[in-house]
Amino acid sequence: MGNMADPSILTWEDVAHRYGRKIYTFAYRLTGNPDDAADLVQEVLLKVRKGLASYTPGTFEGWLWRITRNTFLDGVRKKQRRPTSPLPDGDRSLVGASPSPDEVLASVRLSDDVQAALLKLPYDFREAVVLCDVVGLTYEEISDAADVPVGTVRSRIHRGRTMLRGLLTWPV
Repeated sequence: MGNMADPSILTWEDVAHRYGRKIYTFAYRLTGNPDDAADLVQEVLLKVRKGLASYTPGTFEGWLWRITRNTFLDGVRKKQRRPTSPLPDGDRSLVGASPSPDEVLASVRLSDDVQAALLKLPYDFREAVVLCDVVGLTYEEISDAADVPVGTVRSRIHRGRTMLRGLLTWPV
């Protein structure tokens, strides 16, 4: 059935357990919306489940983040095409969808100011800063996931952080 000691053979559950919260945090930081973030995690994990069979051991992180990123961008595109209907009377009963304490912690750690500033950055810069500073990927992993040269990643992170600082030091 395959050697359990081989770290390159990850089960779907391993991936969900090890990366689920990182994927959630990534999506939440890019959208500011916990529901969208939770949906994205589900969708990414489904794609991972389908893809694991044909996955050839290589850079797993790069593969996973490429799926995450593409799923996220597809979702953004779909949303732009779909008219959004406001919820009736602002009713937001999130029964059964309350985030775990871990998720709450992850979302509280970055202050509202930082989150609001992040959402003002152009997508490419926001994504690079989130993947580096929030998710903790290396420049090489981000380059792999976003399919751009490491130099581009470096300059996006640098410019993104500079923009963030500019937004955050603004007199309130």
